[in-house]
Amino acid sequence: MNETSTWYSSIIKPSWAPPSWLFGPVWSVLYTIIAVSFGAVFYKVFTKQLPFAIALPFILNLVFNFAFSPIQFGLKNNMLAAIDILLVLATLIWSLYTIYPHMRWVALVNIPYLLWVSFATVLQITITILNK
Repeated sequence: MNETSTWYSSIIKPSWAPPSWLFGPVWSVLYTIIAVSFGAVFYKVFTKQLPFAIALPFILNLVFNFAFSPIQFGLKNNMLAAIDILLVLATLIWSLYTIYPHMRWVALVNIPYLLWVSFATVLQITITILNK
């Protein structure tokens, strides 16, 4: 077991936390949804069919999403990870709200991502509180 796995398995987690092995398959499905739907938004913005302002929350969501693992598992900083996951959730809600009038399917197909990030936010905040 590597140092990151050892660290994560040693922190206090709520009884309802999913097993570690579940995160890989879930994120594989979600990243496929994100790649297709966010890619469609970026294409529409790049071809000037939508204004850049619509892409901004999607860009920020990707930045905060990709920052989570290095913060949580690299820095091993639960507080920063909790702040980051809140930013992932906030930018995702902003993204879906912004795109809904223009590309409703993008908002709808990202409901599983929204549900998972909502769950992950509650989980991370709980882990942060339990490990103070």
